[in-house]
Amino acid sequence: MKANIATTRAPMWWVPSLYFAQGLPFAVVMVMAGIMYKRLGIANGDITYWTSLLGLAWVVKPLWSPLLELSGNKKTVVVLFQGLGGLALIGAGLTLRLPGFFVFSVAALALAAMASSSHDVAADGLYIQSLSPREQAVYAGWLGTFWNGGKLFVQGALVVLAGQLEASLGVHAAWSLVLALPGAILCLLALYHWWAVPGAAPAAGTPLSVATVARTTAEVLGSFFRKPGIWLSIVFIVLFRAGEGQVQSIGRLFLIEARGNGGLGMSTADMGLAYGTFASVAFVAGSILGGYFGAWRGLRKSMFLMILAMNAPNLTFCYLSVYLPSGMLEISAILCVEMFGFGFGSTGLVLYMMQVVAPGKYPTAHYALGTGIMQLGLVLSTMVSGKIQLWLGYQHFFIWGVLAAVPVLLLSLFVALPGKEAAARDEAPAAGRAVSA
Repeated sequence: MKANIATTRAPMWWVPSLYFAQGLPFAVVMVMAGIMYKRLGIANGDITYWTSLLGLAWVVKPLWSPLLELSGNKKTVVVLFQGLGGLALIGAGLTLRLPGFFVFSVAALALAAMASSSHDVAADGLYIQSLSPREQAVYAGWLGTFWNGGKLFVQGALVVLAGQLEASLGVHAAWSLVLALPGAILCLLALYHWWAVPGAAPAAGTPLSVATVARTTAEVLGSFFRKPGIWLSIVFIVLFRAGEGQVQSIGRLFLIEARGNGGLGMSTADMGLAYGTFASVAFVAGSILGGYFGAWRGLRKSMFLMILAMNAPNLTFCYLSVYLPSGMLEISAILCVEMFGFGFGSTGLVLYMMQVVAPGKYPTAHYALGTGIMQLGLVLSTMVSGKIQLWLGYQHFFIWGVLAAVPVLLLSLFVALPGKEAAARDEAPAAGRAVSA
């Protein structure tokens, strides 16, 4: 069915900024918050547990996404959730100056996460309704670039800025300002998008009602769980990032942990420079090459190698925890290897969800369910990672992280995988986004 086009301004005026606004709060909540809490003296176990719980907002978003279809104008929903998310981040920044800041800031970040995940659904719907199929394909590259651009801005520029401000303002004041800054940016983007984003009306057809949405939701869920081999697919998706997810969550904390406690003792600015710029560029390069590799060999022949490529570089943290190098160049090079492998291998999971899980009557909804299950697997693995690290210590924990990849490697030999012929299946807007680092 042809998209309902209500665009009054060229997509270049709003598509890049819309998806930058989508990637920005996700990276703040899921990446920067862990670094921030480590610098504020919170224990690893509490950091990984509570920041992982925040990720549940992106797990459950497919369940309430049909309700957002009741909105007569997705522009209003987009602007509303951008503004709400921005205010929540500003509020979280202000709480860092209060006694008991951890509880208050986590609550504010939870509100930001719910606003962001709801914004994701509305933004994708707006993209589909406002652009023709040809335009959707043309701007898909911009979509992915600016979603990752929001993440790179947070991991790189904001973390480096925090490191520079720590010396002059103090840790709490520095992070209070840096956490509020993306909130202010979101509020400004909400004002801009009120002007720039088209007021796309719902597609022509049967008027939506709560009963209609409920029936459609039940049918979407029922058809999803009736897919042949779906339960094995769910286990496969949940386990896919079990090793990498744990290493990623603890790895950033290890980099800034004091050397006397077994870490590398990097400054906030140096870690932001290494992880948020060089390593993130390596991640993007790995993701692009992984996509070409999967298309060239087909998923059946490439999956085992892609899982291996994603998890074998976790050995780099084993090396770092044993030898504790201090040279910025050496550490950055090692992190680039780790992130390149992560980007290369994680593409396999995206392709698996598109080519195995999504096909059917409701490919967009089923892909969204697949990404929710992926996020659930990441939440479950990272929730316990802090406790395991405190029990094992950094060196043994990173060995554990490597071994945690063995189950999904074995399972890849049994799950149904398509060959090269499936590589050209229909692409959804979400295909432009790499798995979050």
